[in-house]
Amino acid sequence: MGFLSLSFSFSRSLSFRSIKVEVYDWDRDGGHDFIGEFNTSYREMSRGQSQFHSYEVVNPKKKGKKKKKYLNSGTVTLLSCLVDMELTFLDYIKGGTQISFTVAIDFTASNGNPSQPTSLHYMSPYQLNAYAMALRAVGEIIQDYDSDKMFPALGFGAKLPPDGRVSHEFALNGNPQNPYCSGIEGVMEAYYQSLKSVRLYGPTHFSPVINHVARQHTHTHTHTQTHTPIHSEPPAMYAQSVKDGSQYFILLIISDGVITDMAQTKESIVNAATLPMSIIIVGVGPAEFNEMIELDGDEERISSQGRFAERDIVQFVPFRDYIDRRGNHILSMARLAKEVLAEIPDQFLSYMRTRCIKPGLCPPAYNPAPAVHPLLTRRVSRI
Repeated sequence: MGFLSLSFSFSRSLSFRSIKVEVYDWDRDGGHDFIGEFNTSYREMSRGQSQFHSYEVVNPKKKGKKKKKYLNSGTVTLLSCLVDMELTFLDYIKGGTQISFTVAIDFTASNGNPSQPTSLHYMSPYQLNAYAMALRAVGEIIQDYDSDKMFPALGFGAKLPPDGRVSHEFALNGNPQNPYCSGIEGVMEAYYQSLKSVRLYGPTHFSPVINHVARQHTHTHTHTQTHTPIHSEPPAMYAQSVKDGSQYFILLIISDGVITDMAQTKESIVNAATLPMSIIIVGVGPAEFNEMIELDGDEERISSQGRFAERDIVQFVPFRDYIDRRGNHILSMARLAKEVLAEIPDQFLSYMRTRCIKPGLCPPAYNPAPAVHPLLTRRVSRI
């Protein structure tokens, strides 16, 4: 007598289909001996939750020999059946989880003078620059998952008026007490206005904007340049303060070059990996982006001071790889959006699963489920 544990994955719509179970006698050398088989279905096994059900294990070859005495090679008794629904990103959105989206834009001097056509920040009257295309491509999809569509928009690496101090965390709308912009159009307008008022400078620091979304200030910068942390009003929720699955935070960083606070950025990412948060990094321009590739963590998990990130929360994409060679900017933005959002559902679900957070049962009345986007995944059942 032995016990078997069977696991199946399938679509709930196929619950009536027949399932064939083959039984083998296990051998250490791998030459397992076939005992027999039986057929069942999801519906039949689910009834086993309230009553035991036995299956005759039959070897077709033995039965085919027409041996009158052969009935079966044994029986399998179903003792219990557990149905576990594999939840999807869309299940949580339908349950009321809000996506909080923040954008951070690189205003360092390596982008070039915004008044010159060679600059990555050049505001052409005929087409969007790379920053604007990346912002619109990602933002226009994510905004559908946020009910109020109010987004904090930050900049880093610029000298601010009136005193010319360097900031690595400033509000694009010029209001450090309330850096929120209304919709992606509001973010775009704040970005264009900032280009007219700030002076591109440097260096390139990622950690302040990561810490802004996480609301973690775990270390002090020793650089001569300073920045004043932004405290958003009205009071906002930050990733560190949300533990019930009601919100998930996505930070989009758009930058053109070498990260100069790599150690601090790694530390910030390791800390943020414990929070309901993902980071999308879009590289614009011709740089090599070696540091950004390292932060992506696909080949090796990010670590800081001996601590490894609990999960992968960074997705890096070089925009140049998705630009249409024929100059079709709509196609370029669509390609970029598909790529940068590809990992978000799995990152989202990894956080919810490890915290045993289930979707809410009653979504807010004002938050209808958004239209189908590339973020969505299929639902399956697992027995």
